[in-house]
Amino acid sequence: MRDFTAEIGALAARLEEAGRYLRVDDLRTRLPRLEAELGRPDLWDDQELAQRTTRDYNQVKSDVDLLDRLGAALSDLSTLFELGVEEGDDSVESEITAGIARLGDELDRLDLRSLFTGEHDESDAVCEVHAKDGGTDAQDWAAMLVRMYSRWAERRGFDLEIEEVSEGQEAGILSASFIVRGRYANGLLASERGVHRLVRISPFDSNARRQTSFAAVSVVPFFEDLSGEVEIDDKDLRIDTYRSSGAGGQHVNVTDSAVRITHLPTGTVVAVQNERSQFQNKAKAMQILASKLAELARQARLSEMSELAGPKALVGWGAQIRSYVLAPYQQVKDLRSGYETGNVSAVLDGDLDQFMEAYLRWRRAGLTEAGDD
Repeated sequence: MRDFTAEIGALAARLEEAGRYLRVDDLRTRLPRLEAELGRPDLWDDQELAQRTTRDYNQVKSDVDLLDRLGAALSDLSTLFELGVEEGDDSVESEITAGIARLGDELDRLDLRSLFTGEHDESDAVCEVHAKDGGTDAQDWAAMLVRMYSRWAERRGFDLEIEEVSEGQEAGILSASFIVRGRYANGLLASERGVHRLVRISPFDSNARRQTSFAAVSVVPFFEDLSGEVEIDDKDLRIDTYRSSGAGGQHVNVTDSAVRITHLPTGTVVAVQNERSQFQNKAKAMQILASKLAELARQARLSEMSELAGPKALVGWGAQIRSYVLAPYQQVKDLRSGYETGNVSAVLDGDLDQFMEAYLRWRRAGLTEAGDD
């Protein structure tokens, strides 16, 4: 019988670490409270509160159940090893080896959760894509990015809701905004914040010349309710209504129901056209505006702390973060993490998880280095 003591001990240490970064003690405390909330007969009188409570309960229970299951699997492996040693039974060696590999794979996947260090990484996300330099090619590129994120969300089982689309003059789009709903949507999509560069033979150039075009992506956490955190004065708002247009949804192009809200002090603009009525479009636009203003306030606080701490090598909104080259060679490369692949078509079809994980590891490494300064 091979000695599995070190391997089982290493798995136990990793599982203990997982319990720490998932804050399992807090989860076990929250679970009965959430169960009590779900048992309230009047809970569904407030639909949003009920949905939020149900989602919180499902997430907390899922984490607790996962850790309990992994703990039980580890205990079974340890017991099987001890019995094998006591009885001199070498036949269980292959079963233990397979079990250790299986548990290691599950902990590898769980380790990704430790990379979510942002305050709102677990939240839904509000995303915007804007065509930048490159004319029609840039507008087409912006539309390609929206499709890429739609396919990525579909792969992960997330919901993506298009809120507003501004069509391009000849092709593609000038801009689009959408909400991605799913656990850790904001933490994952934080990797996409910045300028994306595309190099290809232009399909809009009769001479088939190579064209470089740019599109910018912004991502902020989306909150259903920020009334207690963000105060918006009505006199600071300019609200315009207009006829919806573009590929938003079945209610588009029916009435003058689209709403554009401008927050005058900050110049923040939000447009929503995909809800059923003007009232619903305005309500959704106010939610998105509150989320954006909360993020602006958070960034302002971080900027103040950064100035006090000294200059840092941070990647901002205007920085190019990733290059997608279709000609003269095939490559997608992230300029922060250094991760790259030659399978461009897979990336454009939503295969982004490796880029996102590489970014999260790069971000954590940067935070660790900053903490060591």
